[in-house]
Amino acid sequence: MENSTANPNNEPIIENKELNIWEALIPVFALIAMLAFNVFVFGDDALSGSNQFILLLGGAVAAIVGYFNKIKFDTMIDEVAGNIQSTAGAILILLMVGALAGTWLISGIIPTMIYYGLQILNPTIFLAACVIICSVISLATGSSWTTSATVGIALIGIADALGISLGMTAGAILSGAYFGDKMSPLSDTTNLAPAMAGTDLFTHIRYMALTTVPTITITIIAFIIIGLNLDTSGTTDTTAILDSIDAAFNISPWLFVVPILVIVLIVRKTSPLIALLIGTLMGAVAALIAQPDIVLAVSGMDNLNFISGYKGIMNAITVDTAVETDSEALNDLFASSGMAGMLGTIWLIICAMVFGGIMEAIGALSRISKALLNMFHTTFGLFASTVFSCLALNVTASDQYLAIVVPGKMFAKAYKDKGLAPENLSRSLEDSGTVTSVLVPWNTCGAYHSGVLGVPVLSYAGYAFFNYLSPFMTLLFAAVGIKIKMLSEK
Repeated sequence: MENSTANPNNEPIIENKELNIWEALIPVFALIAMLAFNVFVFGDDALSGSNQFILLLGGAVAAIVGYFNKIKFDTMIDEVAGNIQSTAGAILILLMVGALAGTWLISGIIPTMIYYGLQILNPTIFLAACVIICSVISLATGSSWTTSATVGIALIGIADALGISLGMTAGAILSGAYFGDKMSPLSDTTNLAPAMAGTDLFTHIRYMALTTVPTITITIIAFIIIGLNLDTSGTTDTTAILDSIDAAFNISPWLFVVPILVIVLIVRKTSPLIALLIGTLMGAVAALIAQPDIVLAVSGMDNLNFISGYKGIMNAITVDTAVETDSEALNDLFASSGMAGMLGTIWLIICAMVFGGIMEAIGALSRISKALLNMFHTTFGLFASTVFSCLALNVTASDQYLAIVVPGKMFAKAYKDKGLAPENLSRSLEDSGTVTSVLVPWNTCGAYHSGVLGVPVLSYAGYAFFNYLSPFMTLLFAAVGIKIKMLSEK
């Protein structure tokens, strides 16, 4: 996954000896209580703005704790600024994903994916196929973010047309996307974890496969069982839907050239931001060639010329766009909010970085990790403390990188003192830090995938089997003593 412009390897860990564990936990308890009440009041609308303000209030509580522990306000603001700077890549990618979604809609690329996908993927195998397709794409690209922004959007559209739960579908998409992200040597988190633990990349990947392969196998089996028990009445006959799509768009397999090129660019290690920009521009060209009538309709003008073409493309890239069909269900599906639709997610990320930055500045993150480390003295306890630290940092710091970097730096010596090979730590970091980030609504990963797929985190979290089973699998291996490599074995 790539969502940061900063170098996580240089991330300092701020310690504050005057801060005790209970003071460090005050902002966490306050944030959880406020978020719980806010979600109770607003429900699914909580992410429309009120949760963002709650994160700022949580940051204010952390700042008050820091003030009473002699942390200067300027120090806190500097850390917040650094945190927000580190998300610049994520924010730009989100804006570009919004732009890409707009041009891929009016060009017919997404409708074409849905059109052919409906003919290939029947409801019984659909969810399991989502896992496998996204696993392959993410393995090839090394990016769960790119996977969501390309095939993920198309699969959500197919699920909507088939009448399959979007929460289930998003859970399947993210299970596959994070399997590939976690196991791909092209993924930055897969490179970061062994760097923090002190092992090499391919040793880390081979060792991680011991817990990851069983987890993805269980995930696929679970989705096969769900697929066999889906109520597909009324959804298997897609003739009417296919006719509606065919009537509204000029459907052609040639339109697959654009998404295939974007995936090739990512595989060739092109920056996702550049690849998405190229995909957006190619989508715009495809729209002018394949769907001139739709471009004209989106422009709101009477005649297709350079000005109306430019206006139609820019409207699709930046603001709400919809393509009307004779199917009410498809009308909801064939709508995009462009770059403007990503602003709520960007707002959430910025507010989360404020809370995480202040928590980091006052030394609360370091204190919480140390307390967890001191709670356990057995080998299993060390694994458990690593997992809980990663989970806690995904919730409190709201950033996947910090959930890998801070425990990685804090626990490396403890693993060595126990005689454990460093790949034990690197595997634990990935099994808990990488994959659970997407289960936290205000984490950068949760906010991103929810915004891109258009499915609330709480709707898909229960179906992201791979993501929440991974920490349990690593703890199971530690508890039973399966394949726990010692330094003496190296």
